[in-house]
Amino acid sequence: MKKMMLDKEESALEQELERGEWVAVPHLEEEMAACRAAAHQNMRKNRKINIRLSDWNYDHIKIQAAQEGLPYQTLVSSIIHKYLTGRRKAA
Repeated sequence: MKKMMLDKEESALEQELERGEWVAVPHLEEEMAACRAAAHQNMRKNRKINIRLSDWNYDHIKIQAAQEGLPYQTLVSSIIHKYLTGRRKAA
């Protein structure tokens, strides 16, 4: 049987599996339901805001969003969410 060529990340995952570093999630269905509910809550967009940005900030947020393959509004929303949840610190 021909062995598949794995990239660096896939090889690392395969080695972790072979060493038994991955374990099954207890109560998988409950965990998935909780994740679905959280995703649904976070994806709901029910408020609009208007903000003024400098040309430089506007241009660079659009560039960054394009590099990440996101609409710029989604990137701005993500940055705000990460800041409010403590996963991103103010500069």
